[in-house]
Amino acid sequence: MAGRPLSVEECDQLWQAWTPAEAAERLSSTPPCWYVAAGWALDLFVGGLGREHSDLEIGVPRARFAEIVDAFPGYEWDVGGDGHGWPFPEEADNQHQTWLREPATGPYRLDVFREPHRGDRWVCRRDTSITLPCDELILRTADGIPYVIPEVVLLFKAKARQAKDETDFLHTLPAMDRPRRSRLSGWLSRVHPGHPWLETLSNHRY
Repeated sequence: MAGRPLSVEECDQLWQAWTPAEAAERLSSTPPCWYVAAGWALDLFVGGLGREHSDLEIGVPRARFAEIVDAFPGYEWDVGGDGHGWPFPEEADNQHQTWLREPATGPYRLDVFREPHRGDRWVCRRDTSITLPCDELILRTADGIPYVIPEVVLLFKAKARQAKDETDFLHTLPAMDRPRRSRLSGWLSRVHPGHPWLETLSNHRY
């Protein structure tokens, strides 16, 4: 990457993301500190593909990001955010996304969220009063791929409410039990009071 931020269009053209299974294989020797995040996490929770994905995000405690870096010798890292990309570590203190890039060919393979934590508790970037212990934050597929719980994903998706976020919400809601819906409702009421999803959540019945 040149020493200037890439535009949204330039970033989009460079993405050739791995699947969760491909990422998990490459991270198999890494300590258990990471998890699939965002839209892919919802598909792993539901157990089926809700839509196509142009990228792959994983989360990791900010303090343990170096362990992810160590798993990819020879790769390069860029900082992503606000529709741009910068050479790492530029803007790293101001952004939480970090993109893994193959230097030989240039495509981005993985987007790593460097997440705030207090000890062994995850801390929500949108509201630091929302925290969870790691054993509640992370679920696993039958073949062992770790992923973040759906209510965390949907809390973040609630802000943008792009078409894909609405699709993800409707795709995931039927698979969420009452405690998960209740927790999401509580978080949305705190972070996004009056959000349209609140009514959908309250009206949803099995």
